[in-house]
Amino acid sequence: MIVELGPHRYDVTTRALVMGILNRTPDSFYDAGQYWDFDAFLAKAEELVAEGADFLDVGGVKAGPGPEVTEEEEMDRVVPAIEALRKRFDLPISVDTWRASVARESYASGAVVGNDISGFADPDFLHEASAAGASVVACHVRLAPRVADPEPVYHDLVEEVSRFLSERAQWAVDAGIPPQRIMLDAGHDLGKTPEMSAELLRRSQELVDLGYPVFLSVSNKGFLGALTGTEVGNRREATLAAHALGVGLGSRILRAHDVAGTRRVADFMSALLQQERNHS
Repeated sequence: MIVELGPHRYDVTTRALVMGILNRTPDSFYDAGQYWDFDAFLAKAEELVAEGADFLDVGGVKAGPGPEVTEEEEMDRVVPAIEALRKRFDLPISVDTWRASVARESYASGAVVGNDISGFADPDFLHEASAAGASVVACHVRLAPRVADPEPVYHDLVEEVSRFLSERAQWAVDAGIPPQRIMLDAGHDLGKTPEMSAELLRRSQELVDLGYPVFLSVSNKGFLGALTGTEVGNRREATLAAHALGVGLGSRILRAHDVAGTRRVADFMSALLQQERNHS
């Protein structure tokens, strides 16, 4: 399977890519604004690249409920950050946004991926990505970003998530985006109970069977804490285990806070999968 991120092309038959998370938010659930200062943000980017990130994801609005962030504020947070990263690194840059206008300005500033947790709710999002030649992440969410969903109900969780993602992938294809530039994200913890998120992880292969690269965004998330009884700062081992399981089940893009640890997991799993392929 091939994944294209702008001009960068990757064979992920046995390889998993590591996406380093860079928050331009003062209230992110994990780092709580630790890298809000621009110099701290750039230093963190240098660290992630040195640790082996294949690409970087810049977000200006956290996924969960919180104070309103206007379109202008979001642009002020992410566009200068993307410009600075583009000047420093020859790596693909992703923008984590559900606003087509923010995505458009981000692509103009050097981003080549639109990571949209809304499932392309903005009707112009895919048009902007197609026009820019960008890749996209189609993510499942039951309601909408930033909307609390404490009691989600599904008749058949995996079937409904799979159907949603298959539909969104087809929207992207219809917009002119090639399949190798479309990634699928189950949206763990987005309108799911911990038990539901765990089920989606265990059944990742069913998303892989849809035929697109699967993007795994579980780093330090709440369902890992619920399974292990750990607070957000103590979920490193659970995250790395989830990454290894996800790759074993076919996920090929790992969105990570701990790039160094995830890089080692990804490289080990790649060696294991290549050995299996050589002996098959």
